[in-house]
Amino acid sequence: MAEAQRYYYGTGRRKTAVARVRLFPGSGEIVVNGKPFREYFPTDGHQREVMRPLQLANVEGRYNAMIKVRGGGTSGQAGAVRHGLTRALIVAEPDLRPTLKKAGLLTRDPRAKERKKPGLRRARRAKQYTKR
Repeated sequence: MAEAQRYYYGTGRRKTAVARVRLFPGSGEIVVNGKPFREYFPTDGHQREVMRPLQLANVEGRYNAMIKVRGGGTSGQAGAVRHGLTRALIVAEPDLRPTLKKAGLLTRDPRAKERKKPGLRRARRAKQYTKR
């Protein structure tokens, strides 16, 4: 692979969302599913979540990111992108690992929707009880 086409890869997951992240040395442009990331994640909270690993590592503006994300909702996708960016940054610069790990960005959030149980309406919600 030519040095000009070199990229660093990371997969991020959150709930049912999966993000595939490619980091290229560049000017800081982030593209998610073919759109600028501020257009794809219009809410300020999601934008902050996506940018957090880059800000903590102090590498804003040094890497371009091409991200493909599928599944889940916007919050799950933002979390998956954050996880993928963190993993790709560690591949690019292994010395950032302690900083990102201390911030808790390397840990995959294991929370997911609990399965529905038989005899209940949802995972834990039972039918309303009537005494008479």
